[in-house]
Amino acid sequence: MTVAGVEPLSLLFALAAGIVGGAMNALAGGGTFATMPTLIALGLPSPIANATSNVALQPGAMASAWAYRAGLRPLGGLSVRLLAAITFVGGLAGSALLVATPTQVFDRVIPWLLLIATLAIAGGKRLAERFADHATPGPKSLFGMQAVLGVYGGYFGGGVGLMMTAAWGLLAGEPPHKLMAQRTLMLAVANSAATIIFIALGMVRWVYCLPMLAGAIIGGWAGAALGKRLSPAVVRGWTIAVTAVTTAVFFWRAYG
Repeated sequence: MTVAGVEPLSLLFALAAGIVGGAMNALAGGGTFATMPTLIALGLPSPIANATSNVALQPGAMASAWAYRAGLRPLGGLSVRLLAAITFVGGLAGSALLVATPTQVFDRVIPWLLLIATLAIAGGKRLAERFADHATPGPKSLFGMQAVLGVYGGYFGGGVGLMMTAAWGLLAGEPPHKLMAQRTLMLAVANSAATIIFIALGMVRWVYCLPMLAGAIIGGWAGAALGKRLSPAVVRGWTIAVTAVTTAVFFWRAYG
């Protein structure tokens, strides 16, 4: 028996990937590592898989953002509302760019973006110390960086939470464990912008999206609850591990 021509086992895989992806986004980002490869394995082209993954993770991202709401505060001289507005506009631009990108180009660009995130997370503390010796980051630098991150979040989103953690560590001098609330909200905002574009252009495969979406809500709440109890060292270790694995998998997929 099938559902809309899809085997029930495939729907269970989508549900499980949503749970894992929602929890990963709540803890350290990188939830796309669980959801997008699953959708590709289920037969979707990578841009469609990315769009479907983005929409599926959106409610989980909102659930996590709500769970972390008490920790929201200004960052680097910029208010949360301004950061959200920058991220939303960038997300709209990035998702429109994805629509115009050929599949082959999309597959080859992703690993390099993730490699940047991996290096930034792994060496974030040392880079922040060296950066502070030569310059004093200000709101303008953070504004520009957040615009770039918003575009990336709308374009792909994989690892964007990790990139935000690294960039904010450099430009605002904040450790990863104090950035969970802001990071989770900005992920939700970027996903919201992309969701508007992807749904409007019919890029979402709903038969997989709906069970994945349900799983992401469950995983998002569970991950947020767990994240409040983890030590800074565990959060940092998990962040580095997720980024490194994500990067390796996408390099293998593109060039292996």
